[in-house]
Amino acid sequence: MRVLITGCHGQVGHCLTQQLAGDENTTVLALDKENLDITNQEAVNAVVVEFQPNIIINAAAHTAVDKAEEEVELSYAINRDGPNYLAQAAQSVGAAILHISTDYVFEGNKVGEYKETDTTNPQGVYGESKLAGEITVANACDKHIILRTAWVFGENGNNFVKTMLRLGATRNELSIVGDQFGGPTYAGDIAHVLIQIAKRITEGDDVEYGVYHYSGLPHVSWVEFAETIFNTAVKQAVILNKPSLISITTEQYPTPAKRPSNSRLSTDKITKNFAIKASDWTAALNNIQAYKG
Repeated sequence: MRVLITGCHGQVGHCLTQQLAGDENTTVLALDKENLDITNQEAVNAVVVEFQPNIIINAAAHTAVDKAEEEVELSYAINRDGPNYLAQAAQSVGAAILHISTDYVFEGNKVGEYKETDTTNPQGVYGESKLAGEITVANACDKHIILRTAWVFGENGNNFVKTMLRLGATRNELSIVGDQFGGPTYAGDIAHVLIQIAKRITEGDDVEYGVYHYSGLPHVSWVEFAETIFNTAVKQAVILNKPSLISITTEQYPTPAKRPSNSRLSTDKITKNFAIKASDWTAALNNIQAYKG
């Protein structure tokens, strides 16, 4: 494989680069915004023409959900235009593009799990710009995989697990939202899944292109996620005492951008088509010391 990775310093991009580093059958070009501005079409085309990838994995995104409400143009540039340019470039050299998307494309009011075929209805700029990116990728490149995920955490970058460990080390009590539900997803698992799919494509397997959901099980609320984090941290002596957790409502924790109350994603399709199971996020916390920054 010849794999071009964008956003290589993000949570998933970092894991992708690490996991592919020792693969003798893969040539990797891992770039971050300092090396490639994906919103610059000429720059994208130049890199793709020179490197000639057969797989492009776009892990670059504007993920600051609240900031996106103010940074509208920047959000669309990174989340829609950049993926469009990458997908067009992929099409021009016969490559496949694997693009990461989000649960925020949904309104979040459904009862039960969201399937790939459910109607999208994003409630903020972040979700709107990510959905626009999905549409442009699908239209620009025949060989596309759009992987929607949720509640991403990992050893690298900023995320909920790191925030909880930082706050838990100094506070005796924390108020955490308890009426938003989803599947925490380990960045390393997302990277592994993307690599598995990329290999299937490269080996010439009959792959069903399109949209897939991939996230973690079991589904929990944010306060339940925090509970598990602290129980694990205390058990492994990463923190001495578990703070008292108070479950609050979304209304009690107002934010500039609206969050989906239901981010449960069904992973049935990816399991059926690729034999890929949902992320085991509790297992990913086994080495919780690695998240303490």
